[in-house]
Amino acid sequence: MDGIYWLGTGLSTAAAGYACAALCAVLKGPRARSSSSGDNSIPHLLPVSVLKPLHGAEPRLYENLRDFCLQAHPDYELVLGVREPEDPAITVVRQLRTEFPRLVITLVVDPRIYGANLKVSNLMNMLPHARHDWLVLADSDISVPADYLVRVTGPLAEPDVGIVTCLYRGIAQHGIWASVGRLFIDDWFAPSVRLAHAFGSTRFAFGSTIALRRDTLQAIGGFEALRDTLADDFWLGELTRQLRLRTVLSDMVVGTDVSETHLPALWAHELRWLRTIRAIAPLGFAMSFVCFTSPMLLLGVVLAPGAWTAGLAVVGGCARILLNISQRPSSHAALPWYEVLLIPLRDGLSLLEWAAALTGWRVRWHGQVLHARGDGPASSS
Repeated sequence: MDGIYWLGTGLSTAAAGYACAALCAVLKGPRARSSSSGDNSIPHLLPVSVLKPLHGAEPRLYENLRDFCLQAHPDYELVLGVREPEDPAITVVRQLRTEFPRLVITLVVDPRIYGANLKVSNLMNMLPHARHDWLVLADSDISVPADYLVRVTGPLAEPDVGIVTCLYRGIAQHGIWASVGRLFIDDWFAPSVRLAHAFGSTRFAFGSTIALRRDTLQAIGGFEALRDTLADDFWLGELTRQLRLRTVLSDMVVGTDVSETHLPALWAHELRWLRTIRAIAPLGFAMSFVCFTSPMLLLGVVLAPGAWTAGLAVVGGCARILLNISQRPSSHAALPWYEVLLIPLRDGLSLLEWAAALTGWRVRWHGQVLHARGDGPASSS
């Protein structure tokens, strides 16, 4: 019984400690910029090519791409790529070309495949059409403010910078499962990155934004070096770090759409994320169960009932709620009444997904079955 008691005490202490530490990292970290700050006078800005691989008619594709047409940067172009001539995203691109005739918007339609990662193949097809030496790669479901390009490309003027990347916040579209998915990003993923960054880690890169110079891309072997990787964004950053170049976490926070309306779709999406994280950082992933505050605090109280674990449950629970509130942008500061009720559901679902991620490596992505740990498509076995 002593062993079970100490296990419960340890779980309560770890879960409450993580919740408090994550809250401190979020509160003490640099204030995220999710809108224009009024001062965009960063020197040495060079022309920028924005590369955005597209795939299908995503729910807010027009609105998200339009954000990139309204940038305050003085000289930039958009290079948008699809694989199929029938891709419905082409209609959106043509609409934007008509709406913004003075902006250079290049559409690349190229079906060539070079490896297991179709997104990287798309980027390889798009790169020859990019005219500028400063590059920004951004996923298609990202929404950004007008000063985005100015903020994220400014650090590239420093020669020791390899990449600049951005954290992102979730934007729930419709339904409870989209809200639960938003909490995965805002309440678990983003705080864990901020906590790691507070301890000095820069071992990350996010598909929401990666800004880099063309010569840096060439030095790591180009997109060809990523063509069989699942976590292409992470490995792009990792290869630049191997060149002893710095990774900069921008103070710009962008938005990413969370549009899953059913639990199976949300489960599959988040399981892919977690198995990818497991492949990249196995030790950190193995210990990440302490991040799922609600079930860990409950388990601690069950295994070791008493004043100490009850007090930790109160402290950890309050920190968990404050973490949720502190991560919300100012424009959405009012906490919906039901969101507090979603926190235990979110944490419990995350723990189940974490356990499921330990049982295999296969993930589904854009109709493909890939192996999170391997170099190519998963075998049929």
